[in-house]
Amino acid sequence: MNIEKSNIANLPTKYGKFKIRAYKLEEQEHLLIMSDNFEAIDAPYVRIHSECLTGDTLGSLKCDCQSQLDLALKFIEKHGGLVIYHRQEGRNIGLLNKVNAYALQDAGRNTIEANLELGFGEDDRDYSVVEEIFKDLKLNNIKLITNTLKRLNILNL
Repeated sequence: MNIEKSNIANLPTKYGKFKIRAYKLEEQEHLLIMSDNFEAIDAPYVRIHSECLTGDTLGSLKCDCQSQLDLALKFIEKHGGLVIYHRQEGRNIGLLNKVNAYALQDAGRNTIEANLELGFGEDDRDYSVVEEIFKDLKLNNIKLITNTLKRLNILNL
């Protein structure tokens, strides 16, 4: 798998000081947000946060993505670890289709029903880049912060 990675840079935020690195796999770029001390932690906390432009940036009330990201960054800053900002908008159906799914939700469908009606699976995210990031960082033992137990199976944890 051909994955590109950026240099590591400092990222001071309202949550504290972090380090960041970008990874690019094919056309998708993902962001790694690390506490200053994460490399010294035997089993760092890890949050895989799926991109949600409408929630993370615009504060959409159709999801709790922004509050999940806020909590993860606060937690990582306090306890050490990293957040992988997994850039696969709308469960990897893209922004245009996500807005179409929103329109179907306005008509009474839930997220899964809307995605299926649009011809997508319940969840089309691909976590192969996450596995590559784990390999790059030599992470064999983590404490996964998740509200989706399915991720444990996907990541072979």
